[in-house]
Amino acid sequence: MKMTPELKHVRDKMLPGVITSTGFLGSDSRSLVDIIQADEEKAASLGLDWEEAADKLFLFLEKGKEGLGETITLENVWQVTVHEVRGFLPCPFGDGLHRKHIVEVKNPSEQILIHYSELSLHLLRTHHFLQGKGSGFRLEPGLLKKICDALPSSLSG
Repeated sequence: MKMTPELKHVRDKMLPGVITSTGFLGSDSRSLVDIIQADEEKAASLGLDWEEAADKLFLFLEKGKEGLGETITLENVWQVTVHEVRGFLPCPFGDGLHRKHIVEVKNPSEQILIHYSELSLHLLRTHHFLQGKGSGFRLEPGLLKKICDALPSSLSG
């Protein structure tokens, strides 16, 4: 993949203050192409399936909404809280609007803590963009793999 003028424009939209106050890149100074390529390589080395990861995080979002902003516990170990803020966030790639759902998932026994948004799921599934290093909503490939491996099929099925 090459850093095209279109992708440079997308990266500009990811800067702090454009779509969100903190942006999507954190402290990562790499090009958008380099960020995505490195995460794709890491995911491949871990055997991480992008669709499976997105599906499992989406499941937490859907089940967590049942708590109406309060933390719910799934399978006696997964603590899920979903906060909804009014409005929508546009995808920096220009392909949709996404509700402002913020999801926090904890599994203390597996030492898992992750924060993500509905937009994060779209970026994961559609663009393989996990956000830059240092971003508060960065989805680390190793953590996604750990979640995929730890989430029981009884919950995901």
